[in-house]
Amino acid sequence: MPPRHFAGDPVPVARGLLGATLVRVLNSGERLSGRIVETEAYDCPRDPACTAGRFHAARSAEMAIAPGHWLFWAAHGHPLLQVACRPRGVPASVLIRALEPLEGRAQMLGFRPVTRERDLTNGPAKLVYALGLNPAQIAGTRVDSPGLHLLPPEGPLNDAAVRVTARVGIREGRTLPWRFTVRGNPWVSPALPSMALVDG
Repeated sequence: MPPRHFAGDPVPVARGLLGATLVRVLNSGERLSGRIVETEAYDCPRDPACTAGRFHAARSAEMAIAPGHWLFWAAHGHPLLQVACRPRGVPASVLIRALEPLEGRAQMLGFRPVTRERDLTNGPAKLVYALGLNPAQIAGTRVDSPGLHLLPPEGPLNDAAVRVTARVGIREGRTLPWRFTVRGNPWVSPALPSMALVDG
């Protein structure tokens, strides 16, 4: 997926990323990949979450890089993977919250040993560790870079296949329905929305 795909409103971009494949290629050439099953949108020009709590002004500024580039924010000391959206200078992004592992599951378990395999990538920090990502090496690189890139979904998911909720872990902007999950997928994170704003 080219960087230009991310140059617009992060809300439909987040919805459209469901079903896309995140691919990590190790130095050895081994591929680790997963299907994206949960995303969240952050759009600071109209998003109260960007001006309060963990999304303070300095952190919002970190999101204002060119669209289609990887960036990270830290939550409770853990790195979370995002893709920048909108033109450079406008802080907006999509957070990748959960993956369904496809390739390289054994290596993922080596990077992040877990007792229950479903816990391997069912959260935003979990997937970063399972893929062995180093934020210092990844931040600022393009989403179509050889080492970490996105493959488009085979086709768009219809509305019946997508669950829409409020986002997780925020106070301001907690009513915005900007979290998207693949309905019924067991790899979606167990986190509860900040407000019970669900579509049923």
